[in-house]
Amino acid sequence: MELAAGFASISRDDWRALAAEVLRKSGISDSRSPEDVLSRTTYDGVTVAPLYDADDLPGDPGSPGAQPFVRGSRAAAGWDVRQRHAVADPEAVLADLEHGVTSLWLVVGDDAIPVDRLGAVLEDVRLDLAPVVLEAGARTREAAGVLFGLAAARGVTLSGNLGARGQVAVELAARCAAEFPGLRAVTVDATPYHDAGASDAEELACSIAAGLAELRSLTAGGLSVGQALGQIEFRYAATADQFATIAKLRAARRLWARVAEVCGAPEAGGQRQHAVTSSAMMTARDPWVNMLRTTLACFAAGVGGAEAVTVQPFDACLGLPDAFSRRIARNTQSLLLEESGLGRVIDPAGGSWYVERRTADLADASWSFFQEIEAAGGIEAAEPLVSGRVAATRARRADDVAHRRFPITGVSEFPDVEEKRPSREGPGPAKGRYAEPFERLRDRADAWADARAERPKVFLATIGPLAAHTARAAFAANLFQAGGLATENAGPGADPEQIATAFAVSGATVACLCSSDKLYAQHAAAVATALRKAGARKVWLAGKGQYEGVDANLYAGCDALAVLSETFDDLEATR
Repeated sequence: MELAAGFASISRDDWRALAAEVLRKSGISDSRSPEDVLSRTTYDGVTVAPLYDADDLPGDPGSPGAQPFVRGSRAAAGWDVRQRHAVADPEAVLADLEHGVTSLWLVVGDDAIPVDRLGAVLEDVRLDLAPVVLEAGARTREAAGVLFGLAAARGVTLSGNLGARGQVAVELAARCAAEFPGLRAVTVDATPYHDAGASDAEELACSIAAGLAELRSLTAGGLSVGQALGQIEFRYAATADQFATIAKLRAARRLWARVAEVCGAPEAGGQRQHAVTSSAMMTARDPWVNMLRTTLACFAAGVGGAEAVTVQPFDACLGLPDAFSRRIARNTQSLLLEESGLGRVIDPAGGSWYVERRTADLADASWSFFQEIEAAGGIEAAEPLVSGRVAATRARRADDVAHRRFPITGVSEFPDVEEKRPSREGPGPAKGRYAEPFERLRDRADAWADARAERPKVFLATIGPLAAHTARAAFAANLFQAGGLATENAGPGADPEQIATAFAVSGATVACLCSSDKLYAQHAAAVATALRKAGARKVWLAGKGQYEGVDANLYAGCDALAVLSETFDDLEATR
């Protein structure tokens, strides 16, 4: 059965002709091809085109569970629902396990679950059924000892990962290989690179370099290459950019399979992956939107083939998650696995011209940087190279955030300045998140409101009828509210004195003209002059025109953070 038999055949040239005509009608005159005009480039230099077809396929990705493992390290669908706990709360642990969670990720240490409380946390946990993953840092040997003691006392085996690194990993890996076939000793955690600002290729390259360093250490300690490969699990960040995450997980398996092949154990090169929803993408403002972000990220992790997935609670960056947020986090996974049926399909993105091409291009970019790291002496010796590269990417992303080319819903776009945020115990919002620069401005606005019993305000001098000024007034309001500023409209009309009177009544000291280019030409200078006489310290204009009395412009693609910072300075200078 040919599904397309009833349709005329369409070629790329046909598409180009149609796309070029649409671009022309949209006012985009460019001598480049439609593909070039409509393509975008990722932070890794990978081109994302507007159209893909069978000619873009990079080659045979193989079969699920078979080398090079692009389509999955095992020929089975579904994943392990893994919840993170950093507080010694046995009831919360059991609640998770009783309601859908299938493995535990326990953070152990002086500022988390004390080693001497680990046994109490796991007292009623069936260790033969629930894998345990440790993150214990310098206390890894002690925490692992507690687990081994519990297993011996109960006469059960263990599964999961001890989260060891370095020499401790060598010691524990030997014991895991000999006594606990389902237990791994080493976690290569790539999320710190992601949280520091790394691109996808940089995160992958650093993880592969770190994994190779652990592989060398384990084999030097007496394990065979195959045994050593079986002791390592990788942890990656999953973001709301679903296709980027899908391609990243698929590319990671391809890269690690290549390492295993070069090391002489291609059959053992199936990378085990633990995907964690990104901390950097989370917002402390309008945190409810984090539920949507983590749902997209979880979907991408499942489609990408991760063996284990952790969905961070929506309030994780506010402090310690409560029972409600933990329930929503685990139910997000249950819904995708059970209700949507996502857990019944192996590599659903496999064969997609776009996904296969992006996977291959990302793998190539990652391998290139991995080779640079190796040439510099490995992951530890290459720290200056890695930190410099990551810092450059972080700066590029920060610039995109500032100009709102990288929109953050509820923060830089569509903010709710009167939101009532939930409060949580704990350390407070984590540093390094993409939204942090805008959230600092929101904090500044809230402090103003608390001190003066009113929110700092910008007056929108709307000129002309609603149809003429609504679009730019909405744009300006959205931008100023992203910094926590209130806005007040003048309403329809073009009389400068009426607008100036409304401005004076508003109590604002900063104004922004909002209208069409045609009406700006007729009224902008007069309105700006009237606003000055009424006490306006600063007059903005929504658009790019230059007019007498107007100090500066705001427009799509402008530096929104700079506009907001300057506005705060002007507001505070008049109080």
